[in-house]
Amino acid sequence: MEKAIDKTGVRIGMWIFLYSEIILFGGLFVLYAVYFHNFPEDFATGGKELNRIIGTINTLVLLISSFTVAASITAVQRQKTGQAIALILFSLGCGLLFLVNKYFEWGAKFAHGLYPNSDRLYEEGPGFNIFFGLYYTITGLHGLHVIIGMILLSISLVLVIRGRVTAQRFAMLENSGLYWHLVDLIWIYVFPLFYLVL
Repeated sequence: MEKAIDKTGVRIGMWIFLYSEIILFGGLFVLYAVYFHNFPEDFATGGKELNRIIGTINTLVLLISSFTVAASITAVQRQKTGQAIALILFSLGCGLLFLVNKYFEWGAKFAHGLYPNSDRLYEEGPGFNIFFGLYYTITGLHGLHVIIGMILLSISLVLVIRGRVTAQRFAMLENSGLYWHLVDLIWIYVFPLFYLVL
């Protein structure tokens, strides 16, 4: 009975934390909507500067990694430890690929003079500047969450290897998976807002 209460408490605590993260990004999305209403043409111009191919690849990478994280939890529950380890490693690889893509994408923007306080942003007008300010803030914050998610998955991986995460005790992996799904969900909103803006 005590263990069941502890497990429920951990789940509730994780959901409350995830809710606070949703509020954080939700506030940023509302801010985006307000400025998009004021500067629709500048936002559309800014969106054309972004690489839709890289954005699409990153979307697919995160969607696939969400599936493999969920599959790793199922593998643990079925006592297939080797399969769970492989799936978590694959998910971590997807997270790393996402960050590498984002690094090159940001690098290309910096090379074209599209970085905070650059002359080009000021020359293009306030809406264009605000678009990229929001782009760097939201994608940077999301990237930080990807790193945190990878740390949580890495800890879960170690616990699976050491036999601390089992079919009876998998709360750590489950909570790491929930966090990773949140990271994926946030990107599903980020992608169309910035890469597909018209």
